[in-house]
Amino acid sequence: MKKTIFITLLIAVAFCSGFAFKTILSENKKTRMKKVTGIGGIFFKCKDPKKMTAWYEKHLGLDTNPYGATFEWFEGADSTKKAQTQWTPFAENTKYFEPSAREFMINYRVENLEALVEELKKEGVTIVDKIETYDYGKFVHILDAEGNKVELWEPKD
Repeated sequence: MKKTIFITLLIAVAFCSGFAFKTILSENKKTRMKKVTGIGGIFFKCKDPKKMTAWYEKHLGLDTNPYGATFEWFEGADSTKKAQTQWTPFAENTKYFEPSAREFMINYRVENLEALVEELKKEGVTIVDKIETYDYGKFVHILDAEGNKVELWEPKD
């Protein structure tokens, strides 16, 4: 009898401890800052951006614009929250990707860019420039661990 009570008590304590631990982990996830929320754009260098854009329009059906092509989609389960990803060819001699020597740059969608930049500074990440604001969002550039320039974008969706 005592053994049964002890085992039942042990199972109840284990269950409650597991529930408490899960609750603590869930709370920590809620307070953790979101960093990247998606891919905001793919940018790459090429000899003739206009020719490249026309080629992708003709052969792959991209609906192009002066900036390349914009892919619209809806965020998660909320079918009212429209978002977009940008595809843009740049001239091969562009300085926009500097100080990186790579021929590509990825743009990541983020939330709360100002707070994220402050956190990145504390973590020792190289911030290339100051946050700039446009009618379609805020931007800043950083360098990753191998010196690739990365664009962070807080969109105004």
